[in-house]
Amino acid sequence: MSASSLHDIEAQSSPSSTSDSETSTVLQPARSNQGGVHSDKEHDGYRPCQCEDGLRRLSRPGLNRSESIVARVRSRPTVPRFTHPLAREKTSQDQLVDFDGPDDPYRPINWPMHKKVSTTLLYGLVTMSATWASSSYSAGTDQVAEEFHVGTQVAVLGTTLFLVGFGVGPLLWAPLSEVYGRRIAVLIPMFVAICFSFATATATNLQTIMITRFFGAFFASAPVTNTGGVLGDLFSPAHRGIAMAGYAMAVVGGPTLGPIVSAAVVAQPWLGWRWTEYLTGILQSFILLMAIIFIDESYPPKLLVSKARNLRHETGNWALHAKFEEWDVSISELSRKFLVRPIQLLCTPICLLVALYASFCYGILYMQLGAVPIIFNEIRGWGTFTSELPFIAILLGSITGAGINIANQFWYNKAYHAAGDRAVPEKRLPPMMLGSVLFGGSLFMTGWTAQPDVHWIVPVIGLYLTGTGFNTIFQAALNYLVDTFQMYAASAVAANTFLRSCFAAAFPLVVSPLYHNIGVGPGSSIFGGFACLMIPVPFIFYVFGKRIRAGSKWSKASVF
Repeated sequence: MSASSLHDIEAQSSPSSTSDSETSTVLQPARSNQGGVHSDKEHDGYRPCQCEDGLRRLSRPGLNRSESIVARVRSRPTVPRFTHPLAREKTSQDQLVDFDGPDDPYRPINWPMHKKVSTTLLYGLVTMSATWASSSYSAGTDQVAEEFHVGTQVAVLGTTLFLVGFGVGPLLWAPLSEVYGRRIAVLIPMFVAICFSFATATATNLQTIMITRFFGAFFASAPVTNTGGVLGDLFSPAHRGIAMAGYAMAVVGGPTLGPIVSAAVVAQPWLGWRWTEYLTGILQSFILLMAIIFIDESYPPKLLVSKARNLRHETGNWALHAKFEEWDVSISELSRKFLVRPIQLLCTPICLLVALYASFCYGILYMQLGAVPIIFNEIRGWGTFTSELPFIAILLGSITGAGINIANQFWYNKAYHAAGDRAVPEKRLPPMMLGSVLFGGSLFMTGWTAQPDVHWIVPVIGLYLTGTGFNTIFQAALNYLVDTFQMYAASAVAANTFLRSCFAAAFPLVVSPLYHNIGVGPGSSIFGGFACLMIPVPFIFYVFGKRIRAGSKWSKASVF
């Protein structure tokens, strides 16, 4: 909507009215009219008239002219309330543009499988490049601290602020994806994030690093936030679990591969920490270019808007439009959906406990950015690069976890079809039940075998189990929230995203002083104890989940 249109609407809705003198000034006749006589067409009531009779009509009660502050400043005349002879007629169904049936190939869910796979892969790579940036900085924190003469804990704030940005960004990008579509709400923010990656690489002081890291994450959170919505556009519940497994790998791939590559860069004296950021920006640029070329819009309402626009131009029937175009975007509505409603959902037992558990596991994953170097570099004496290699074990464990989730999808499909093609949330939980046991045990195993007198493969196996447990819990939790809250799924995912970013931001700051003060074993036991306390969560919801869902207004729609 143009600025002039906004002005006109604001002016006609203003409660204040002008005096008669102001009215006559605004409607000064452009030409004389003998006797003030006009045709009926000129007095149709749908546009201002400049004759004496027209002025008398506008001065009657109910037709007072008004001016807003903006109109006064701009010295622009106001206009009467807009109307039209057909304004009170409702839109007929024949004028609404929709898909041509459930099998319409234009619908994203009916796209060819190769296009679905390529779209998922590209969005996954964009997501991985964003999460890569969250961890690539960690390998160079010692060099940052040395260059700018600050403590290591201060330098670690670069990672913490990045993860804070990851938590704040979804509050903007999630609503934008439902207004402007997935593609714009992901690719444009990622371009800005790339600019901040290069800005970090060229920073001349610590303040610039911290600011650019935060805003880089704020914009880079767009693909992390909206890729789940893309998968919902492309896949039915019967196939979404497999796609989510691939997406979860992208979420894990960045934090596990980033430190390894960055450590190799930092180990070269002619490169240093700045090249970890240059490399991040280059990687993000290449992936973004591929995404711009090959990714198409997948948000069904936006596709229907494009279809309606093409039909209007082809047929000349300007009444044709998509239902989405009737939506008057409201800031209050978007705020309620992505700010207020997530908080309301967190007051329900399912959303609170499941999101809390997934967020705790996500925080543990980022805690390893500080824990792995302490165990393998400081305690075992490995080199800068080799001490980051155990992250591969977390990645391999995550691949195993993805395999478990995919296997569960086939079992889920049987329950899904048996229920009349309706989601059965509790059937998403078996991988989470297995992963909860593996995850809790892995933290004790890694912590208490960190000493050099224990073979290095033992803590590495512990990290492998951490990756397996994380992926099974993380993906199952996301699927369970989507199936449970259905029409409120976007709000539930927003609550989960914000909460997990808070955990991920805090844990890297905690791990170093905790391990150095009380030891790796006792420190890991604290986190392992919390993980064990969360083990009953999936078991409780597997048994009582349907009853709990039925008792909440947010989730009772998923009960049948």
